[in-house]
Amino acid sequence: MGDTLEFNEIYQEVKGSWNDGRLRFSKQNVVYKSSKTGKVDSIPAGELNQAQWRRVCLGHGIKLGTSSGHIYKYDGFRDTDFEKISEFFKANYKMELTEKDMCVKGWNWGTAKFSGPLLSFDVNDNTAFEIPLSNVSQCATGKNEVTLEFHQNDDTEVSLMEVRFYVPPSQSDERQDPVEAFAQSVLSKADVIQATGDAVCIFKELQCLTPRGRYDIRIYPTFLHLHGKTFDYKIPYTTVLRLFLLPHKDQRQMFFVISLDPPIKQGQTRYHFLILLFSKEEDISLTLNMSEEDVERRFEGKLSKNMSGSLYEMVSRVMKALVNRKITVPGNFQGHSGAQCITCSYKASSGLLYPLERGFIYVHKPPVHLRFEEISCVNFARGTTTTRSFDFEIETKQGNQYTFSSIEREEYGKLFDFVNAKKLNIKNRGFKEGMKGKIDEYSDSDEDQHDAYLERMKAEGKIREEGNDSDESDGESDESFNPGEEDDDIAEEYDSNASASDSSDDGDDSEDDGAKKKKKAKKAKVVKEKKERKPRKEKKQKDAGGPKRPMSAYMLWLNASRERIKSENPGISITEISKKAGEMWRQLGKDEKEEWDTKAGEAKRQYDKAKKEYKESGGGSASSSKKESKKSGGKKEEKKRKSAGGDKDKERGGGGRQRQLQESRVHRNQRGEFIRLRPQEQVQEEEAEIRRRGRGRVHTCQLRGRV
Repeated sequence: MGDTLEFNEIYQEVKGSWNDGRLRFSKQNVVYKSSKTGKVDSIPAGELNQAQWRRVCLGHGIKLGTSSGHIYKYDGFRDTDFEKISEFFKANYKMELTEKDMCVKGWNWGTAKFSGPLLSFDVNDNTAFEIPLSNVSQCATGKNEVTLEFHQNDDTEVSLMEVRFYVPPSQSDERQDPVEAFAQSVLSKADVIQATGDAVCIFKELQCLTPRGRYDIRIYPTFLHLHGKTFDYKIPYTTVLRLFLLPHKDQRQMFFVISLDPPIKQGQTRYHFLILLFSKEEDISLTLNMSEEDVERRFEGKLSKNMSGSLYEMVSRVMKALVNRKITVPGNFQGHSGAQCITCSYKASSGLLYPLERGFIYVHKPPVHLRFEEISCVNFARGTTTTRSFDFEIETKQGNQYTFSSIEREEYGKLFDFVNAKKLNIKNRGFKEGMKGKIDEYSDSDEDQHDAYLERMKAEGKIREEGNDSDESDGESDESFNPGEEDDDIAEEYDSNASASDSSDDGDDSEDDGAKKKKKAKKAKVVKEKKERKPRKEKKQKDAGGPKRPMSAYMLWLNASRERIKSENPGISITEISKKAGEMWRQLGKDEKEEWDTKAGEAKRQYDKAKKEYKESGGGSASSSKKESKKSGGKKEEKKRKSAGGDKDKERGGGGRQRQLQESRVHRNQRGEFIRLRPQEQVQEEEAEIRRRGRGRVHTCQLRGRV
C-alpha cells in the first residue's frame, strides 16, 4: 500500500448544501480541498482519536473526531473503499475504522447527546440524526420545550428553519431546570453572535465600497462588527476565506478585500466581498484594549499593544492576526504603464483586473475572484466597438463565462505572456484542453509559437506610427485630408485662363496622374465571390406501415426497471428517473449488460427480417412513388400558371403590369399596414349580394383584404 490515499468527488455538508472536493489521506495529515471555494481543511494525524464508517445518503461516509473536539464528516465513498481505508488507518494512524449503523425507524422519541460541536439524537443507541451546533443561529426556551433556529444557506433548494425538542421534567435533580440545561449546552457551541465585552480595537469612518458607505469597524475576539448609519453587519472570522491587499493604479490608494463565505446579506442582496479603500498618506496610532500579557499570549508576537503606521497596514495586520490567514498581494505582473493591474470593464462598469500568482481578481463592481484551478480556458477577442482595445474572456469548468472588455491594446503582450507562463489553456491559439495539467509538455519560452493576433496588432501600431511621422514631416502625403491641395486642383481645372493650365510642366501632369491613380486604387473594393448554396437534403419521412425500429439494450432494461425505480424512490420526477436509471445502468456488471445486449440483438434480427419481408411485399415503394408524382404534378401546375400570366401581360400590350397595379389599389393605413382595395365594381356586386341575403347594410372595410 502506498503512502497516500486519494479520493475525488467526496462531499462535505455545509449548512444544508453538499460541496464536492478532493480528500487525501497521508501519514502526516488528512487534507480536504473544496472544489467550490478552494478552502483547505488539514487535520494532523496525531490529533485523530475517532474514525467511524457509516451508511449515509450519498453512499458511505467517514466521521473523524479530533482531540481538540472538532468533528469532520465526508460522504461519497463506495462500499469497496472500506477495506483500503481500514488497512491504511491501521498501518499509519494505529486506530480502527469502526462501522456504525444509523437508525432509520423514523421514531421521534429518543435521547439527545452533546458530543463536542454535535447534537446527536439517538434511538436505541443508534444515531437517528445529528445537528452541527455551529449552524444554530438562535435558541429559545419554553415551559418544556427548546426551539433551535438555523442559519440559512442561499445555495440550498430546501432549508431547515427550526427544530423543536420536548424536554420532560426531571425527577432526580430539582435544583437545575432540564430545559435551561439543554439550552445552555446548545448556546455554548452555537454560532450565536453576542457583542459581549469590549472591542479589541475600533477603526472609525472607514470608506467601504461594498457594501457602499462609511462604517465604523469594531474588532472583537471572534467576529467583526461593521456599524454604519443605516446597516449593521456582524461577520464571524470563521466565514472569512481570503484576504487581499491590492495597490490602486494611481499608486496613491490601496484596496483591502475580505472574501466571505457565506456572504453578508442586505435584503435580497448578497455581498461575497468586503472591499475597503484607503489612502496611503493616512496614518494612525493604535492601542489595543488588552494587557500586554494578554496580547503576547493571544497573538504570539504578531501584534503589540501600541502600534503606529499607515491605516491600511494597521487594518490588514490586525485582520491577519485575528483571522489567522495569509494576505494575498499581486505577483510579478506589470502592465504597460508599470502598474500591477489592468483597467477594463465588466458588466458595463469600469474597474481593475489584478493577475495574481494563483488567479485573477476584479475590483470592484461586482467583485470577481477566479482561481486558476477552476479556469477551463481563456480567450483574447477583438473589441466590438474599436480596434484600439480587446476583450479578455475567461471560461470556468462549471461553464460560466466572464468577459473583461475595453482593455487597452498595449496591455495585450503583457497579459498574453502572463497567461502563457501560468500554463492556462488559450482557446483561440488552439491549445488542447487536456494540456493544462501536464507541466512537462510546456516550454518556458514562447518564441516558437506564432500568435497571429499579436503580430497583427504590432503591425497596425507600426503603420499608425509611420503615418504620424509622415504627417509631421510632409503635409502633401495624405491627399484626402489636405484641403489646400484640393483647392489648387479645382482652380487649375475651372480657370478661365487656359494658358495658365496649358503652361504646366510635364512633371506636374505626371504627378497629378499618379495622384489620381492612387485615389482610384484606394477606392477600389474587393468583391468576394458568392458561394453557391448546396441544395438541402430532403428529410427521410417515416413509413407508417413499416415495422417499428427495435430498442437498444439500455431502453429494454429501462422499461423493465422503471416500476422498480419508482417504488424505491417514491415521488421521484420523470427527469430524476432518467438520471437515476443512467447511474444504475453504469453500475451494472458485464454479465448483466450482456443479457440485455443479447435481447437487443435478437430484437434487431427480428426487425431486419420483418423489414425485408415488408419491402419484398411492395411496402414503401408505393408511398414514395405517390410522393414523387405529387411533386411532379405540383411543378407542372406552377409552370402552367406562370405561362398563363405571361400570355395575359403580352395581350395587354406591355402595359398590363401598371394596369394591374392600378386595379389592385394598394393603400397604407394609419397603422402602417398595406391594404389592397378591391375594384369598385366587384365591391358593389358583393354588397348587393349580401343585401339580397338579408344581412342589411355592410361597410366597405369588410370587403378589404390585407397584403
